[in-house]
Amino acid sequence: MVILIISTSRTEKEDTTGKAISSLLHSSSIPVIRTKVIPDDIEKIQVALKESLEEVNCIILTGGTGITHDDCTIEAVEPLLEKRLDGFGELFRMKSYAEVGTRTVLSRALGGVIDGKAVFCIPGSKNAAELATREIIIPEILHILTHASR
Repeated sequence: MVILIISTSRTEKEDTTGKAISSLLHSSSIPVIRTKVIPDDIEKIQVALKESLEEVNCIILTGGTGITHDDCTIEAVEPLLEKRLDGFGELFRMKSYAEVGTRTVLSRALGGVIDGKAVFCIPGSKNAAELATREIIIPEILHILTHASR
């Protein structure tokens, strides 16, 4: 697993979201080989994603999924997807609604497959990232990878 933190304002030292995701994955015996902060830039996100796809079968991108002018994670990742996991974003928003109410409409969380490998784009807020990782990614990752790699 690789975790890419999409942010122009946080450094790896200041990042709490990537560390929280990594901790949850480690607790579930899912190894994380690397975390890296990438600026909100379509080309830089795509380069980091493609490099990560050469190393692992699952990548989580956290941050840049909202609707501000600099949020571009979805724009970077979506054109590369071979298959979308629409249910991932739908389920995340449903679960998120219980915590943040109608503010969940601002989330563009996305899941999909590239070259038989799973890619998840989740919000950068620690609570939202923990929710997506704990409630959806960890319980389903083996199932997703089994089907994606066929």
